[in-house]
Amino acid sequence: MTDSSQRPRRPGGPPLGPLAIVTFALTIAGVVTLIAGTGSAPAPFAPAGDVAAWYAAHALPIRIAATLQLGAAVPLGILAASVYARQLRLGVRVPGPVIGLYGGIAASLLLLLSALVTWSLASGSSLGDPGSVAALGRLAFGLGGVGYAVGMGLLIAGIAVPAYILRLLPRWLALAGLVIAAAGEVSFLSLVLDPLQVLLPIVRFGGGAWLIAAAFLLPRDRPRRDPRLAGREDRS
Repeated sequence: MTDSSQRPRRPGGPPLGPLAIVTFALTIAGVVTLIAGTGSAPAPFAPAGDVAAWYAAHALPIRIAATLQLGAAVPLGILAASVYARQLRLGVRVPGPVIGLYGGIAASLLLLLSALVTWSLASGSSLGDPGSVAALGRLAFGLGGVGYAVGMGLLIAGIAVPAYILRLLPRWLALAGLVIAAAGEVSFLSLVLDPLQVLLPIVRFGGGAWLIAAAFLLPRDRPRRDPRLAGREDRS
């Protein structure tokens, strides 16, 4: 009879690295499309007429960018769930994995909602009242900018903190994740302090690159220690 401990374990979900790469690639593609197609976006609190005119003048690239943004939201949610499963597989029994899962799902959903609001504005903004268009544009910014950054910060913190304590990732990478996570949480103040909006691209791009590195370096299993060797180490 085969010992159950000798049976190979089932894979803990889809591979993390490709999911992180797809998410980051779609994010970059959306930003590049928006910049190439519109030149620059108006500030969140720009005059309503300027915001409405921007959506009306650049409808097609904005719709394409919103579509790519929505596409990035889906693998991000799958990545968050897969990392959570991997952490449980590694024996992480602290609140970190649940916090990371909450943050990743929140970031994914907020990014998805932001993309849909942006797509709807670019699809019919010329027919709307400028004030309403500007208000919805600010909502899209709040969802996909600040809300996404806060959720991403929680996702990264939920990975980096246990990884630092349990040495699941290189210390320098875990520390970098903690810095990005802190930036994500502080970014909510950018709703009232405009200079802090500089944190948003740091979290979006720095966080995306960090997730790729962590996804490839996070181990699949923690090495099992021989109880006899552990006893010797304790006596030494």
